[in-house]
Amino acid sequence: MPVFNQSRSRIIRLLFIVVFLVIAGQLFYLQIVSGKYRRMADENAILRKTIYPPRGLVFDRKKRAILNNTLTYDLMVTPSQAKGIDTAFFCRLMEIDTAEFRKRVVTAIIKNSSQKPSVFEASLSPQKFARIQENLWKFHNGFYLQERPIRSYPYNAGANIFGYLGEVDTNYLKKHAEEGYVSGDYAGMTGLEASYEKVLMGERGTQVLIKDNFNRIQGSYENGALDVEAVAGKNLYTSLDIDLQEYGEKLMSNKVGSIVAIDPKTGGIIAMVSSPTYNPGLLTGAERRKHFSELYIDARSPLLNRAVNASYSPGSTFKTLQALVGLQDGVITTKTTFSCSGAFYGCGSSKPMHCLDAGTYYLRTAITHSCNTYFANVMQRVINNPKFPNIDSSLRSWNNYMYAFGLGHKLGVDVPTEQSGNIPTPEFFNNPKRYGKGHWNFCTFRSVSIGQGEVNVTPLQVANEMAYIANKGWYIIPHIVDSIEGGDEFGLLEKYRKKNVPMEIPDSIFEAVHDGMQGVMEGGTGRGSKVEGITICGKTGTVENNAVIKGQLVKQPNHSFFCAFAPRENPKIAIMCVVENSGRYGGSYAAPITSLMIEKYINDTISAKRIAVEERMINTNLIPPLMMQEMRRMDSLKRNKETDNELKKELKIIKDTLQTEDNPTEGEIKSEKSKDSNLPFKGKGKRISSRDILDADRQRLLKNKNGLTRI
Repeated sequence: MPVFNQSRSRIIRLLFIVVFLVIAGQLFYLQIVSGKYRRMADENAILRKTIYPPRGLVFDRKKRAILNNTLTYDLMVTPSQAKGIDTAFFCRLMEIDTAEFRKRVVTAIIKNSSQKPSVFEASLSPQKFARIQENLWKFHNGFYLQERPIRSYPYNAGANIFGYLGEVDTNYLKKHAEEGYVSGDYAGMTGLEASYEKVLMGERGTQVLIKDNFNRIQGSYENGALDVEAVAGKNLYTSLDIDLQEYGEKLMSNKVGSIVAIDPKTGGIIAMVSSPTYNPGLLTGAERRKHFSELYIDARSPLLNRAVNASYSPGSTFKTLQALVGLQDGVITTKTTFSCSGAFYGCGSSKPMHCLDAGTYYLRTAITHSCNTYFANVMQRVINNPKFPNIDSSLRSWNNYMYAFGLGHKLGVDVPTEQSGNIPTPEFFNNPKRYGKGHWNFCTFRSVSIGQGEVNVTPLQVANEMAYIANKGWYIIPHIVDSIEGGDEFGLLEKYRKKNVPMEIPDSIFEAVHDGMQGVMEGGTGRGSKVEGITICGKTGTVENNAVIKGQLVKQPNHSFFCAFAPRENPKIAIMCVVENSGRYGGSYAAPITSLMIEKYINDTISAKRIAVEERMINTNLIPPLMMQEMRRMDSLKRNKETDNELKKELKIIKDTLQTEDNPTEGEIKSEKSKDSNLPFKGKGKRISSRDILDADRQRLLKNKNGLTRI
């Protein structure tokens, strides 16, 4: 063979070798070094599903499940893989239009990028779930169904205690960046769900599934070798008595206010009623957002937990604490008397502070009959006590007492958003925007002596105050959760194990106050709520209040207040009730409701003699006038909106019927409807249906349009 041919042959062989090596190297890079195509293949053949664990259950004091779980399905979307599908068909299945489809996909991309799955629609209804499951294979890799536990409520009670779950947003993800949340997760937003989120949430798992070329699940990938099991959340055991909670909510129906009941020995909250309330099941499931919007704008503010978020002047219930301070400071004894001619004139005769019953009172009878003059004199002596160099220091001493009694600061209950209330301090009055230093004295704030004016408390604080008095000088921070299954890993319950003894006050002083409170129930302002066989120590309160209307303070009907503990010996319950704007005294509504709660808890039943009282309390409607006015306004707005929506639907039907460009407007429809006053009734008082109205409108409008009468 010529040398030239041999050289050319070598070159060709060399070229083949080089090309082979290049191809082999590229294949090695694509398949071994780069995972791009492997990932693409995996994405087509493998589905990694998050497995959400069941949240921990919640039990009441009798070990009954009061917060449970059930299953729902979310439809998930991965936007980058949701291309090329039959959008119109998909929208028909989901009962949405294409604009809504695009909006949801864009939202998913903004929230979680186009490469990661996001919730397209949460908690599918059974009908949608069935339709989607049957046709899911048609939508490639873009959509899949995600099983997720949601809350169920065996009892229609305790909504403001439990709180609700919500999908985490970007702010939540930033705030809890180290806790493993991702877009699409749900977390506790309020109530116990939020306070104990760490223990209730559990740990997410992962399931790796293999799909066929029609996107249908074929089973576990590699027999589940890559799966990670979810870990269920821990259960909570509470001090709540769900029967008493339900009973309290029933008693407070059609009323605004709160009931808080505490076991004084443990600090465990037995019941925490906020009224008006709502069905806790409304904020779970397919229509959660709709219901939340309705509750959010409800004029009755059912989402507000008044037990910890609302604050009130305590009225005469405050006199029990003034008695403790006066006795401990030595400015009075149990035998000290003050005479009342119908008002307190200790700050001059120009502005007397009126009393209901004239007479001469000592401590027991002053508490029993709630004498304003007596307790104004007591606080005046406390503030003007010569052992203090100035009024700042004497008021500071009084502040310290109130702080020790649990007022003027957050107690630390395990329900979020607790308010601190207000106990006036020297700084409060020294503020130039109020009085300024040196420009105030006892007479400036004399109404505080009877629980009015600048003092404000939450219902929780008043119930805890009763526990403090019942225990003769100590309390445990009120709480709902007693224990956590498997132990308190995060130390959430440590502060609820400590007995708080803020100051040393002799038992004899508490006994003197107990005597007066027992007298309230036996012959005083609460005598109408006495319960046979149970020695109740109580105190009524009638609380004046105002509302700002058009920039002016306007007097409103009085709040009805009552607080108590029972039995006197070995107390089992400390409780308070406030009924807003009842317009009556503390003994009129709050006292009967409280005594029924006490009887129900201690005796587990209501005696036949008191059934009439029970029925009267349940059936009495005390919704405040201002709230009723706002409810009517909101109802009117809602009706107008519904009317507008109905008009739009009617207009669409008419347009579809006429099939012409010359269609009536919404204004014309409104005008025509207003002309015919006979439409609402047909025959002898029989109301016609909406279909009758619609047909009549269509006929009339059709006649007015160029003589067209065809339907």
